[in-house]
Amino acid sequence: MFRPFILTIVALIGIGSGQRPTAAQSLLEWQELPALPNELGVAGAFAGISRDALIVAGGANFPRPVWETDKQWTKTIHVLTRTDNHYAWHDGGELPRPIAYGASVTTPHGVLCMGGCDAERTYADVFLLRWMDGGIECVECAPLPHPVAYAQAVVVGSKVYLACGQTGLDLASATNEMWVLEMMPNVPPTEWKWSELAPLPGLARAFNLVAAQHDGFYDGIYVIGGRSEVGNETKFLADTWEYRPTTGDWVERRHAPRAMMAGEAIGMGQSHLLILGAADDSHWEKAEELKDWHPGFPKEAWAYHTITDTWTPAGETPENLVTTSAVRWDNAVVIPTGEVRPRVRSSKVWQVTLVATSSGFGWINYGVLFSYLLSMVGIGVYFTRRNKNTDDYFRGGKQIPWWAAGCSIFATMLSSLTFTGLPSKAFAQDWVYAIGNLTIPFVAILAVYVALPFYRRIDATSAYEYLQMRFGRSVRLFASMSFVLFHLFRMAVVMSLTALALAVATPLSPSQSVLLMGVLSIAYCTLGGIEAVIWTDTIQTFVLLGGAVLAVGLLLLGVDGGMSGFWEVTQQSQKFNYANWHHDITSAQVALWVIIAGAAGQNVASYTADQAVVQRYVTTPTEQLAARSIWLSALLTIPATILFFLIGTALFAFYSSHPEKLDPTITTDQIFPLFIAREIPVGLAGLIVAGVFAAAQSTVSTSMNSSATTIIVDFLRPLDLCTTEVGYLRAARACTLIIGTVGTMLGLMFVHPGIRSLFDAFIMILGLFMGILGGLFLLGALTRRANQWGAMVGAIAGTLSMLVIWRYTPMHGYFYPAASVSICFVMGYLASFLRGGQPRDLAGLTIYDSTPTPARNEKVTV
Repeated sequence: MFRPFILTIVALIGIGSGQRPTAAQSLLEWQELPALPNELGVAGAFAGISRDALIVAGGANFPRPVWETDKQWTKTIHVLTRTDNHYAWHDGGELPRPIAYGASVTTPHGVLCMGGCDAERTYADVFLLRWMDGGIECVECAPLPHPVAYAQAVVVGSKVYLACGQTGLDLASATNEMWVLEMMPNVPPTEWKWSELAPLPGLARAFNLVAAQHDGFYDGIYVIGGRSEVGNETKFLADTWEYRPTTGDWVERRHAPRAMMAGEAIGMGQSHLLILGAADDSHWEKAEELKDWHPGFPKEAWAYHTITDTWTPAGETPENLVTTSAVRWDNAVVIPTGEVRPRVRSSKVWQVTLVATSSGFGWINYGVLFSYLLSMVGIGVYFTRRNKNTDDYFRGGKQIPWWAAGCSIFATMLSSLTFTGLPSKAFAQDWVYAIGNLTIPFVAILAVYVALPFYRRIDATSAYEYLQMRFGRSVRLFASMSFVLFHLFRMAVVMSLTALALAVATPLSPSQSVLLMGVLSIAYCTLGGIEAVIWTDTIQTFVLLGGAVLAVGLLLLGVDGGMSGFWEVTQQSQKFNYANWHHDITSAQVALWVIIAGAAGQNVASYTADQAVVQRYVTTPTEQLAARSIWLSALLTIPATILFFLIGTALFAFYSSHPEKLDPTITTDQIFPLFIAREIPVGLAGLIVAGVFAAAQSTVSTSMNSSATTIIVDFLRPLDLCTTEVGYLRAARACTLIIGTVGTMLGLMFVHPGIRSLFDAFIMILGLFMGILGGLFLLGALTRRANQWGAMVGAIAGTLSMLVIWRYTPMHGYFYPAASVSICFVMGYLASFLRGGQPRDLAGLTIYDSTPTPARNEKVTV
């Protein structure tokens, strides 16, 4: 009913998304490298990279005139080296025998060559080719279980997967087998082991394509097309299958647009497969009739997106080479020689690179963005004059309205990783992670009725003043140091990963975005203190949520079929799945119990022991108003979670409708910024980008102020290093400046596009650091027996255990916070029980005794 009206308004104000760019216009760039020294070219050669050199070994061709001669097999090895973009071919010697049509992959050990055939037989031989000191070294490896030719293989980690192929010289011997080779370090290659995996469920085949890519949950091995013989009939295949090594399952995916065989497939980016050449069934039975008039194989490349399960054209190829390999050489793909039509080879070598499409950000968007950013600095300047002492600077004089404090807690917990990370999770996976955020209202009960009374009762500025009263100064210092380290890394992770995401939406480089976020946050946070942070957080909350609502509306308008189309595609793909009912703590499809436990651990730590949150508890005039702020922040997470997961689901539906708009050069975490850059109307795009900046700056400024608070309150004040309150205020500003500068510098160092999921990275950092602090708080509040010795043992044991879990176990990272809270609590209690001894006076320090304690007793010592 409202859709035509909305579309009309959009058109009238000129904010339509414009014409769709086709992938063929800008997806691939082809560059010719020096041709193979064999002017006839070869097909079926082994090819790969060893020590930054391209090896092309063996192969077969037809002497001219090709239709009057027999196929000949070669054992020559050619090596292409490069120095500063200068390429040169070298003689690499010879293989043990003339051979072609085997499988080859690049490995850290050299180019692994498997199977193959000649005119008389197929082979099971496996060997490594290494470019060593200007020559080729050939190393024998464990042979295949049986001879195979016309198969393809791919490397995933330390394993090589070989799929299908034929055991004899005719297609009738084709198989549907899958084999895996474990390349074990410090084990001779002759002792590596081949293992048989579950066979492909489809037809037995040869000339199939194989590539590896991530599908949102798993690293998958994709087997595409090929040729099969059923009875006396040759079948040309277009089916696509995914094998998941972690589960051992085969899943049928969407068929290719046409039959594909003898071609080259390779994974590019985080979720695309590129088909850079493949034969089809056209003119198959007319090769002898057409001969030199044969038009050749189709000159077209294809892109397959593993998440949306869609195929799109990737542009025209200058030459369609088949029966060759796609070899990754740094950030490009090399296709060396191959067959261009029946019996005819080409000696050409092509280098293929991805070309990212771009759209100008425009002065209107820049105007919106920088107007917002400068207004945040203006708020900092405004509150500068209101800070007379550290109580004003750190607690706002306890005069902050409860609703502003609530918005600030919400914005602090949200972060820009939520703005970009949650939509990318919902886009690539489903709504399973949403359940974690919905635990926050339940954790708020613990915050309101346990944590808040403790901190208000002792009139704390630092959350870790309570730990000193409960356990002693050493525990307080450990917690404070852990907190500062965590927030330094948090600032770096938030700024760097947000900058990587924004690199798609704006012309700013990741480093420029980090500097912009860092410098402006330092400016208003250093000047205005906690009041500037809270009021900018409040504004940022509205910008953030407003931008999210706008994005959802525009996404749904762009889905083919509108709401009905959105519902149909998301239901078919089970994008609204909210729970995985299994018990595996290592599964990529994270179990419901892991989500609930991990989220509970994360949120308990944040709402009870994170200075960035606890500091807001003491900024309102009364405890009752502080409780309201906690409830507000908790309740805001419900619509926010729905909004951000809905953005991700709508992104999936949108790009399922328009797969040609996907960009293989981006990461999955950049999918929302990609939509902002390419599809959001001018002006509104600037507003949503401002929302991303808002979320990042909220986190960064909070980290700066709360870290400075702990340094001043937990380290400097107990030592009486400043003689006046003005001195402490100056020290607080200096600490804020230093913390912000260090965090920004770390952010510049952390800019790395290889991180698969920024949401996962943040959860990992959170689990390794903050869970320990949550465990210490619970240990103090919920037990009477725990003492200083036990608390320190629990903290150290928890830290070491988490490092071991992270490094040596396959536990899913989402469970880290729950694990760290639990280990710290249990080990702390057991150590206290075994050590014994009477704890200090616990009046008012546990939930069992609410007797008031002396306020702000910073001189307490062990």
